[in-house]
Amino acid sequence: MTPIADGPAPSVRVIGPGRAGSALATALRQVGWRVTDIRGRGEPTRDAASGVDLLVLAVPDAAIAEVAAGIDPVKTTVVAHLSGSWGLDVLSPHERRAAVHPLVAMPNREVGATRLLGRAWFAVAGDDLAQRVVDDLGGRSFVVADEHRVAYHAAAVIASNHLVALLGQAERVASIAGVPLEAYLDLVRATIDNVAELGPTTALTGPAARGDWETIERHLGALPDEERDAYEALVRLARRLVE
Repeated sequence: MTPIADGPAPSVRVIGPGRAGSALATALRQVGWRVTDIRGRGEPTRDAASGVDLLVLAVPDAAIAEVAAGIDPVKTTVVAHLSGSWGLDVLSPHERRAAVHPLVAMPNREVGATRLLGRAWFAVAGDDLAQRVVDDLGGRSFVVADEHRVAYHAAAVIASNHLVALLGQAERVASIAGVPLEAYLDLVRATIDNVAELGPTTALTGPAARGDWETIERHLGALPDEERDAYEALVRLARRLVE
C-alpha cells in the first residue's frame, strides 16, 4: 500500500512499544511510511528526533513531559503524543508539536493496526503533519483545542471504559437469573445502532423513558445492595434525556 496523501513517504520513529505505539507503527508502515524504529524503556532517547520527520511519544500520559524534555529538539522534526487529555504544552521545548489521539480501542497491536486503518476517528492538534497521519491512514479527524482536551477525553472514557463497566454490571445481574451476558449482546449492538441513527434522546426506551416508576422500584428491590447506586444513577441520566 502507498500513502494516500500526495508527496514522498515521511519517516517516523516511535518511543513506546506498547499497544498504541506498535499498532500505529504497524499501520503507518502498511500505508508506506518509513518506520525507522520503536524504542522502549531503557533505550536512548536524547537523539530520537534526529533523522525523522515525525517522532511519536507513545508513552503513558504521566511520562510525556519528562520524555519530551529529555529529547534534543530538531527544528525540522515534529514531536507528537498520542494522549487524549494533554495539550501541546507538554511537548516543550520542541518547536513543531502535534497531538494525534486515535479514538479507537486497541487491545493488542494487530487489532489496533487494523482498526487504525478502518476509517478511524482521530483528535488532532498542532502541526499539519498530524493531519497527514490521519489522511494516509484513511481516517477522519476533528480538532480539539488544548483547553477542551480533558473534557474530550472524559467523554471517550465514558463511551468506552464506562460502557465496559456497565456491561460488567449487566453480566453480574443477569447471572442472578441464570442468563449469560451473550444473550444481551445483540440488544447492546442494536441499541448502539439506534443511537447512531436516531441520537441518544430518540433511541432511549425502557421504564425510565416512559416514567414507569413502579417497574424501576421492583428492579431496585431485586438488585443486590452493591448494584443499586449505579442503577439509580443511570435512571437519573436517562430521565435527563427525557426531560
